[in-house]
Amino acid sequence: MADETVPTTTKSVYRSGKEIECWLTDMDGVLVHENQPIPGAAELIQRWVDTSKRFLVLTNNSIFTPRDLAARLRASGLEIPEENIWTSALATAQFLKDQVHSSDSGNRAYTIGEAGLTTALHEAGFILTDTDPDFVVLGETRTYSFEAITMAVRHILAGARFIATNPDATGPSKDGPLPATGAIAAMITKATGREPYIVGKPNPMMFRSAMNQIDAHSETTAMIGDRMDTDIVAGMEAGLHTVLVLSGITQREEIVSFPFRPNQILNSVADLKSQI
Repeated sequence: MADETVPTTTKSVYRSGKEIECWLTDMDGVLVHENQPIPGAAELIQRWVDTSKRFLVLTNNSIFTPRDLAARLRASGLEIPEENIWTSALATAQFLKDQVHSSDSGNRAYTIGEAGLTTALHEAGFILTDTDPDFVVLGETRTYSFEAITMAVRHILAGARFIATNPDATGPSKDGPLPATGAIAAMITKATGREPYIVGKPNPMMFRSAMNQIDAHSETTAMIGDRMDTDIVAGMEAGLHTVLVLSGITQREEIVSFPFRPNQILNSVADLKSQI
């Protein structure tokens, strides 16, 4: 069955593809899988372009800048401009910028992360420092160091506010899972007694910040994802039309274990083109 529309009691949330003006989509498991494009992804993106749909590709990965990710996607056969990519690093930088403007917070940040995060914070006007920071910002990196984690713990105990880009406990590698942001955040929480504020999925704030980027409204925006526990729940909580594709993490038989449902269930994004 290519397209399954799930009944919902909230009629205002279900919209047909023709009614959707803006699209948000996850990347891994939806558009690409192990650096290979998922069949139909390139055609869907071209369809959005041809019909002048506003869209953003979302990722919890904070390692890479949008330019880096655009290049990686291009190598996989998908042409997505960097301005159509929204990362948890960009969402975190926007959140912190808003925090500084709306409170008495300073703009000094101690950061554990790579270019995607440090570039986003720098462009948002933050001073990156290991001296008296206002925030400790934890993101993804393949080179977590005990020294850096110790420094983060000490800054948080001294009063710095603890922020994390995403809750993912592990990340993929060719040799198997790697500890990721969520795992390191748990270590810091154990040492400090402070929980981080997490900006990335499943926090609906990531979707709201993305919608602000493309001047989208929840009433006419859809979210495509492959995970019930991040993409779909966050899209639902943000008031979006939700589309689960079965080309990634969540499989059809697993859907029944969740107390909520997406608006649509599709085998892959290839089934969406005819609806737009």
